[in-house]
Amino acid sequence: MTRIRSRLLATSGGAIALVVSCALPAAAHVTVVPQEAEQGSYTTLTFRVPNERDDARTVKLEIVIPQEQPLTSVRVKPHPGWSYQLEKVKLDQPVEAHGSQVTEVVRKITWTAGANAGIGATEFEEFQISIGRLPTAERMVFKALQTYDSGEVVRWIEEAAPGATTEPEHPAPVLKLVPKADETPEPTAEVAAKDDDPALILSVAALLLGAGGLAAGISARRR
Repeated sequence: MTRIRSRLLATSGGAIALVVSCALPAAAHVTVVPQEAEQGSYTTLTFRVPNERDDARTVKLEIVIPQEQPLTSVRVKPHPGWSYQLEKVKLDQPVEAHGSQVTEVVRKITWTAGANAGIGATEFEEFQISIGRLPTAERMVFKALQTYDSGEVVRWIEEAAPGATTEPEHPAPVLKLVPKADETPEPTAEVAAKDDDPALILSVAALLLGAGGLAAGISARRR
């Protein structure tokens, strides 16, 4: 009887845990895809924006480009039903791009929903940009602001502490940057010298001559 009661308690406890876990909302926040790109390259990024409110629509998204990592090229893919605006900033020190000096770069991109647009409950949208050249750094942190038609603004701007095993409550989208893959290296001077070693060439020639003499001797004996 005790065993049966224990089994019933364990079963009911598991069922309660399952119901509670299903009732909890899944964690959702603004993210960037892909999450990794090569340093010094041009790439296309997609910012994925889920709506987290049942009684409000997302009507604006702001993506801030790190000012300490200026990008000389920023292009925005038009999004149906939404307009966008680029906010620029002047650089303290010009940077070179394609043979010319760039003195002004994009600091922030703002998408605003039209009259019949917006992200409703249980929905998400994806906003794309093309950027470059990516800096020589370990990562880029794009702070994001999500505005609802209720007036609420959710600031996805927090960075995880070094070594942290859990992410903050409102994490910012992070793009990891990796070094470019090295091309196949050319042979070094040392390897080339070994390949052209006179002693090696003479040894090969002697082997070929010896093989030829052996073949001639065998042929003569057969005759």
